[in-house]
Amino acid sequence: MAGFFNRDEADFADAERAASLLGLKHLLAHEMHSTTERLRGIASMISAVFMFSIMDSLMKKLSSHYDPLQISCMRSLSSLVFICIPLTWQKSWTSLRATRPMLHLARGALGVTMLVSFIFAVHQLSLAQTYSLFLTAPLLMTALSGPIFGDRVTSKRWLAIIAGLGGVMIILQPWSRGVMPFAAAAAAAVATVCYSLSALTVRSLGSRNSSIAMVFWYLVVVAVGSALLGARVWQPLIASDWIWLAALGLSGALGQFWLTDAFRRAPASVVGPFEYTAILWAFAIDWIFWSAQPSAALIVGAGIVVASGIFVILDERQMALASLPGIPPP
Repeated sequence: MAGFFNRDEADFADAERAASLLGLKHLLAHEMHSTTERLRGIASMISAVFMFSIMDSLMKKLSSHYDPLQISCMRSLSSLVFICIPLTWQKSWTSLRATRPMLHLARGALGVTMLVSFIFAVHQLSLAQTYSLFLTAPLLMTALSGPIFGDRVTSKRWLAIIAGLGGVMIILQPWSRGVMPFAAAAAAAVATVCYSLSALTVRSLGSRNSSIAMVFWYLVVVAVGSALLGARVWQPLIASDWIWLAALGLSGALGQFWLTDAFRRAPASVVGPFEYTAILWAFAIDWIFWSAQPSAALIVGAGIVVASGIFVILDERQMALASLPGIPPP
């Protein structure tokens, strides 16, 4: 009898160890799956940023012959084609149902201004110079979230914003004449402000509109608005430019797909910092296609802007973790 009970206890202990091992395996499998998803999210973000860099370089190329309004319209129409194909194939047009149409119109108007200003800037500046100024957008969004949404902006973030603006001053070098055309720098600043405001509207639209609806109606409003405003300066398309126009639409559509996939697979605090790989792509594209090398001031200033933006993203992650019950801040 004693041996029988001892065997039961031994079997129970073995079963307990097996259950523990099984639970550990499930935990490890979950962690491995989570890590794999995050790595795929990071890969998608890097791919998205690369495609958007290609798209912007194509707009820079086309800007030598076409007006910024016409390029803005062509960019939106070409991307719409690649968005409508899967919608038609899947018969998912109902997902385009939109609410708050006036906010969609306002976002589209900001998009027209942003694209026209950005194209004007990138036509006169290198891609790296334009990106270095444009990448201050996350800092500006942080500053604007306070007065618009009532968000609390910590003193650390204000210091990061100030540091980022210091990096912009190093890039612009207002104390030196001829470093950067004032009109181009001002256009890049306008594009950054419009992009930041447009991104903030997503926060209001996102709760009642699907992602595809926001992208679709944004492109529609930008295309129609740019066409109406640019009708007088419209130039016939050169036959050899059709391939660049197709590449423009494809790169924009792929960039949007991978960007959405990145945020679907991993939190913004994980994939967000990799958005700043844009500056590396810009340096490479400028050197390969336009033989433009970055100055020391541009490298230093861009580094400060990127570091400030990454700090804000990581600080947001820390605050989000600290707000969770039972989880101490890192």
